[in-house]
Amino acid sequence: MPQLVFLPHEELCPEGLVIEADSGTTICDAALDSGIEIEHACEKSCACTTCHVYIREGMDYLNENSDDEDDMLDKDWGLEPDYRLSCQAIVGDQDLVIEIHKYTINMVSEKHKIGCF
Repeated sequence: MPQLVFLPHEELCPEGLVIEADSGTTICDAALDSGIEIEHACEKSCACTTCHVYIREGMDYLNENSDDEDDMLDKDWGLEPDYRLSCQAIVGDQDLVIEIHKYTINMVSEKHKIGCF
């Protein structure tokens, strides 16, 4: 089972977190299942960019971006080549190092629960 290393995020996971995730799950679902309440305003339907993450290590081990994902990422500001929508990035069989972006284009946060287990 691959490990997902979430780097510290001031609000969502101040200490960072290392989890194991099943191959075939999305980064967003793995984070949510582990208590990291990553924003996902569109309920993971690839219709916003609130769940975007920076893949620090392991980008080559994720599924390819879809055209819809690329179109959504094009709307976000500060885009870098290794950004992915966590709701669309499917974990493969290798470890990943992930940074949750500090900002979203959401004007209002839909905070459900904050923190890590």
